[in-house]
Amino acid sequence: MKYDKLVEPVVKWAGGKRQLLPELKKYIPKNISTYYEPFLGGAAVLFDIQPKKAVVSDINEELINLYMAIRDNVDELIEDLKKHKNTPDYFYKIRGLDRETSIYSKLTKVERASRIHYLNKTCYNGLFRVNMAGQFNSPFGNYKNPNITNEITIRAVSKYLNEANIKLKYCDYEETLKSIRKGAFVYFDPPYDPVSNSSNFTGYAKGGFNRDEQWRLRNVCDKLNSKGIKFLLSNSSTDFILDLYKDYNTKIIQAKRFINSNGNKRGEIDEVLVRNYG
Repeated sequence: MKYDKLVEPVVKWAGGKRQLLPELKKYIPKNISTYYEPFLGGAAVLFDIQPKKAVVSDINEELINLYMAIRDNVDELIEDLKKHKNTPDYFYKIRGLDRETSIYSKLTKVERASRIHYLNKTCYNGLFRVNMAGQFNSPFGNYKNPNITNEITIRAVSKYLNEANIKLKYCDYEETLKSIRKGAFVYFDPPYDPVSNSSNFTGYAKGGFNRDEQWRLRNVCDKLNSKGIKFLLSNSSTDFILDLYKDYNTKIIQAKRFINSNGNKRGEIDEVLVRNYG
C-alpha cells in the first residue's frame, strides 16, 4: 500500500490537528502493530501517517456513519452530495431534518452521511456542533463557493479505508481499547479542558466532556501504562491537566486555533502533549 498525499481530512473539525502534525509526528513511534485513535474527529493524524492497521472510533454517530459511507458507498455518496444547494433556506431545511424524527428515520445511511458532510462544508466556520439533544445547530456560513462534493479527497480516503485494515467504531473510547495488546500505540485527542468559562466547547457530541471525564481518561492512560502500551495525548495546558498528568512526560507546544465564534480569540494558544515513553 503506497502513501497517498491526497488522503486528508474530509471535514473541518474543532480542535483538528492538521497544523500540529509536524510536532505530533516527532513522538509517534516508528514500529506500531496497531494504531488506535479513540477520539477520531477529523482524522488528521490517521490520514497523515496512514497506518496499515488501525482501530479508530468516535462517540459522534453521524461522523462515523460518514466515514463508513465513504468507505462502503463512495459513488452513491458523491452523487448525493451533488444535489445540495448553497443557500440559507436550503441549509436550514437540511439542518432541521434531525428535528423531524419521522423524516430523519427514513433517511438512508448515505443520505445521512451526505447531509452531515454538506452541513459541515456550508455552516459557519465549519463548526460541527450539536445541542444537548444531539441536533446539529451551527448557523449558515454564507460562503460563496464551498467545495461541497469534495470528490478528489473523498475518493482518496475511500481507497485508503478499503486498502488498509481499518476498523471504524461508534462507541465510547474505553470500549475501543478493550482488546488492545502490547505493541499497539494510542493517540488520544479528547475534547479539551476549557482554558476559560467562555471557551467551554464540548458540543461535538451530546453529553459533553467535563472534568470527571478527564479523570476517567487519565485512569485509562494509567491502565495502558501498566500494560506497557505507549500512548500520546493532546490537551490544553491548563493547571488542571498539567497536574493530572504530572507523572508522565509533558511538552508544552503552541497551537493555532482557527475555529472560534469570536474572531479575536483565534490564534496561538498553549497545548500540552503527554506521553508515557521517552
